[in-house]
Amino acid sequence: MHFVDAVANVWDRTVVGHLADLERMPREAIVGSPSGILYRYRPLSGVDPCGGAPVLLVPPLGAPDFAYDLRRGCSLVEHLLQQGRTVYLVDYGPKSFSDRSLGIEHWVDDLLPSTVREVASAEGDDVHLVAWSLGGIFALLTVAAAVRDRARLPVRSVSVIGTPVDISRVPLVAPLRPLAEVAGGRVVSSLYRGIGSFPAPVVSWAFHLTAVDKLVTRPLAVLSRIDDRDCLAQIEAVDHLMNNMHGYPGRVFGQIFHLMLRSNDLASGALRLAGRDVELADVDVPVLVVAGRDDVIAPLKAVRSAVGLLTGSPEVRFTTAPGGHLGVLTGRRARCTTWPELDRALADWDGAGSGAGRPGPPQNGERRKR
Repeated sequence: MHFVDAVANVWDRTVVGHLADLERMPREAIVGSPSGILYRYRPLSGVDPCGGAPVLLVPPLGAPDFAYDLRRGCSLVEHLLQQGRTVYLVDYGPKSFSDRSLGIEHWVDDLLPSTVREVASAEGDDVHLVAWSLGGIFALLTVAAAVRDRARLPVRSVSVIGTPVDISRVPLVAPLRPLAEVAGGRVVSSLYRGIGSFPAPVVSWAFHLTAVDKLVTRPLAVLSRIDDRDCLAQIEAVDHLMNNMHGYPGRVFGQIFHLMLRSNDLASGALRLAGRDVELADVDVPVLVVAGRDDVIAPLKAVRSAVGLLTGSPEVRFTTAPGGHLGVLTGRRARCTTWPELDRALADWDGAGSGAGRPGPPQNGERRKR
């Protein structure tokens, strides 16, 4: 242990109050509405544009938008800007009782399509969608629904990170599925209809619960790495995110419970939304699928199931990276695993146009071409 570094870290944590630099990358609101705000991040001074298609970051419900911009030195937004990318993000904001009637179709049929068109119009180019967790399901269903409804969107590719498709392969919720079937979902339905939402404190508590083993051993881990400023800053930044989770609208929570937890419909390749089946097979652009090897919320097998369902995509790449649910997106090791993999995919598909991906397999994954 480096004593001087340890003393400096303790001093900054106790006196300065923090170790992590949580300042957000500068951005400007382009379009705003009660449903969401579209932001465009300012280019970095001294970085030449790469000439590639713009990137639209699609967050999941529940997590704050700064999951993509966790902290300086460990921010996917910062990394993409350093590559010369034009980066946008749609922020849904906190959800409350007044949003209780919003369902998944609100994002799939309305918010995300209008956002994609706004970015494409502003940049004069198709858009790369990059999504994490439930945001990945929203992104894939958005592209598929548009194709089904013969209103194809200007999307160049979709990259999904830590996005579970087959819920039966999630050990964390597997024991709950038989109970949900026995109860017929009536108890849960009555609950979310009564309170109108899945409250933010509950979402935060549930997220913490998935890492309960790390919470138990955390004091020892912090003590053993007291001289590692980068490690301590990451822990601090993750804590900040987990303490600022958002709630779920009641209808969305109900759909997740009934269509995904109880019935596991998406594992067969489709969800029924707004009176019609939206099928993953209708996604007609290249797709990158990234799974975290230590992810308990979206285990590797649950994420990998998407590969065989995306039969309409001209190219599907699957790869794994170290880290848990957040770590695979913006952990310290993501900087040399997930992010370079994403860079390669975006670069290869910059010229894809209407879905003709070019060769360029990931280093540690697999590739399927139609």
